[in-house]
Amino acid sequence: MKNNLWINTIRTGHILDVLPQMPSESIHCIITSPPYYSQRDYCAPGQIGNEKSPTGYIQHLQEAFSECRRVLKKDGTLWLNMGDKYQNGELLGLPWRLALALKDDGWFLRSDIIWRKPNAMPSSVKNRPTLDHEYIFLFVKSQNYYYNIDAVREPHVTFTPESLMKGGRNHFGKRNGTPENGKNDSNPNLHDGRWDQAFHPKGRNRRTVWEIPLSKFRGVHFAVFPEKLVELCILAGCPENGIVLDPFIGSGTTAVVAQRFGRKYVGIDINPEYCEMARDRLEQAALI
Repeated sequence: MKNNLWINTIRTGHILDVLPQMPSESIHCIITSPPYYSQRDYCAPGQIGNEKSPTGYIQHLQEAFSECRRVLKKDGTLWLNMGDKYQNGELLGLPWRLALALKDDGWFLRSDIIWRKPNAMPSSVKNRPTLDHEYIFLFVKSQNYYYNIDAVREPHVTFTPESLMKGGRNHFGKRNGTPENGKNDSNPNLHDGRWDQAFHPKGRNRRTVWEIPLSKFRGVHFAVFPEKLVELCILAGCPENGIVLDPFIGSGTTAVVAQRFGRKYVGIDINPEYCEMARDRLEQAALI
């Protein structure tokens, strides 16, 4: 399939029917959240998430992401959101089952990120904590991959009221004002009061716990991929003018955010109604 025929399109079909049509190493970044196991019926034959067992579910996804690996560029990134599932009172551990399966397939796992949902649904359980997080895994094909650290930096907290450091902001600019003498003993800037040279001016490197609320979108009755979450993945993992793929596009959030930040997109979904919804969202977003 030629590039101009699939760039900036939403295609309907099973991931394993559509992806083989795409050229190898043509995608810069993949951001996706596969259907959760045994949670929703998409009314489509062969749908992922409707397997008879968790093992079958992982195997199905493993096959799908093997094809994703083929279309991803050598320096590309895969940002994979995965939720877990309770069955017969037991947590199945599906995110890590999948992560280990993909590692066995040759993917490099670079980071596990906790997506904390401050507005997670309340739970009536009384014998365990209420679940308010999911995983995001950062996978790559090689050790040399695109990652824009500056695009996703977060504010320093060392000299803010949120700092847990004893003495807090009173150390700033003071000679020998290092709050952790032993740890930072080799950094002359700190001991000369040059804190401005010890901390990156654009902020600190982003941490691995992302607190992002669940999102709603008119037209669907369930929570959708938060745009802020997709934004961080795109800015960090996709170069300008690059191509972002979401093989489980759903309501189209990944494509909408990619379009907003000047990236191209490719979306796939097995449900034609979701594909139409995604196209409508993209048209509306383009008018803003």
